[in-house]
Amino acid sequence: MILRIPGPTPVPEEVAQAGAAEMINHRGPEFAELMGRITEGAKLVYQTENDVLCLSTSGTGGMEAAVANHVSPGERVLVVTIGVFGKRFVDIVKTFGGEPQELAFEFGTAADPNRVAEALAADPALRAVLVTHNETSTGATNVQLKEIAQAARDHDCLVIVDAISSLSSIPCPVDEWGLDVVVSGSQKGWMVAPGVAFISVSERAWEVQERCTTPRFYFDLKRAKTLMERGQTPWTPVVPVFFQLDHSLKLMLDEGLENIYARHQRLGSMTRNGVRDLGLELFAAAGVESNTVTAIRVPEGIDAKELLKVARTEFDTVFAGGQASLGGKIIRFGHLGYVTEEDVRAGLETLKGALERVG
Repeated sequence: MILRIPGPTPVPEEVAQAGAAEMINHRGPEFAELMGRITEGAKLVYQTENDVLCLSTSGTGGMEAAVANHVSPGERVLVVTIGVFGKRFVDIVKTFGGEPQELAFEFGTAADPNRVAEALAADPALRAVLVTHNETSTGATNVQLKEIAQAARDHDCLVIVDAISSLSSIPCPVDEWGLDVVVSGSQKGWMVAPGVAFISVSERAWEVQERCTTPRFYFDLKRAKTLMERGQTPWTPVVPVFFQLDHSLKLMLDEGLENIYARHQRLGSMTRNGVRDLGLELFAAAGVESNTVTAIRVPEGIDAKELLKVARTEFDTVFAGGQASLGGKIIRFGHLGYVTEEDVRAGLETLKGALERVG
């Protein structure tokens, strides 16, 4: 089965095989060496001198860790939303007793930094800005993340970013853009199975973490940092995924970040042009379309569920459907990580064939 979804993404055969290596002691020197290589490689991909921690969890676990370590109960924070995953940050903040002030933008668009700055100026009690860099639910990218981060820093707010589906595929230079806490996930552009979330933490964020009164245990980042310095993790890690990461990072660094970004730009443009050539309409607004996933409006009279079923059963290809309010209205074509031009062409041919089957 061919995955053309925004995650989990295809895993190169050699990376998948790396995960089948003989098990090792996660408290021994072999794992410490492995952990050291992965941490240093991740920092290169993050383009940061900050700490980068590896948590055995999903991307949502990384988002929870970002909130639980930096947002105290009763604390007011600004959550900038452009889709379903931005709203997930709202829910997580509420769960831990914080007071999220949502600044919502229309699905399919990107956030306006000027409106972010206005919201922060209007409420001096806001202590952090939480934002999604690349919204896979709508196929849109917050292309002015750097400016959003600057607005947050101008008001002395921490910058917490969900870069799960962007970092490692499209530019997100953590230090250059002044991002304090940044989450990513192994199952996206890292070309690895699900199971590991990365989270970078700036010195400014560590200071906030020291004052944070939110209870945490499994996702205690201070504990993770202490163990990382000894080449370990606080809890039993998902060792096979670490094996895979060790190999995938070599492939990524050999390709080079700029080449990776250029490849995703090329594939994103190719997908969008192909979709338009089929007479279909993109969901994301012009200029903010994602280079990792393309959201496509389902034509009038076409049953989205049937279209996805035909693609899966007759063409062995899995596209993603719409989420929440977008259910039945869009389908999503993933093109991040281990993807080539040939893969995109095949996906477009499948989409064309499936559309013909359903009318």
